[in-house]
Amino acid sequence: MTAVAHEPTTMAEGLLEIFLSLDTPEGFRAELIEGEIVVTPPPDGDHEDYIELVLDQVYGNSRTKMQFSGTKGLKVPSVGDSPKDHVIPDGTFAPKELRLYRGKGSWMPCDGVAMVLEVTSSKPRADREAKRRCYARGAIPLYLLVDREASSITLFSDPVKDDYRQHCTLPLGKPVSLPEPFAFELDTSEFL
Repeated sequence: MTAVAHEPTTMAEGLLEIFLSLDTPEGFRAELIEGEIVVTPPPDGDHEDYIELVLDQVYGNSRTKMQFSGTKGLKVPSVGDSPKDHVIPDGTFAPKELRLYRGKGSWMPCDGVAMVLEVTSSKPRADREAKRRCYARGAIPLYLLVDREASSITLFSDPVKDDYRQHCTLPLGKPVSLPEPFAFELDTSEFL
């Protein structure tokens, strides 16, 4: 039997095939965000420090025990004729009892994800805008954005269509109230 190469039938299908076939250098991340392939270099140490500070508090204070992934790819609905967006948050939190990551491939749907975390790096606009819209379209209840450039932290909540209806932005150093299923005040004083 001879294998026949599959020809993409649409531009979106072709873009998705190209994206899924990328072989990025070790440590780099490739994401498909609103019809654009975005490749980001490995993060710096400060970036990783912010993630660890959030993670430590979630593990120590969250009312609901959480699982965390810093590398889990999420498939979220896209806009128009584009293929599904494929995003990799800096942090993905899900209730431990769901064991959401078990048995999943490189890319999984957002169902069951409680919160995603992004810490801005060299291209903060993607985290502030495009990824915010992606996470809202995926109906992820909470999006926590640590904006290093603005020295602020923003909690987005109440996703509807392609945005969040509520957000609370505070300067780093002020506590942020994380609602259920976390139900604790995230202390950002160490973020300074």
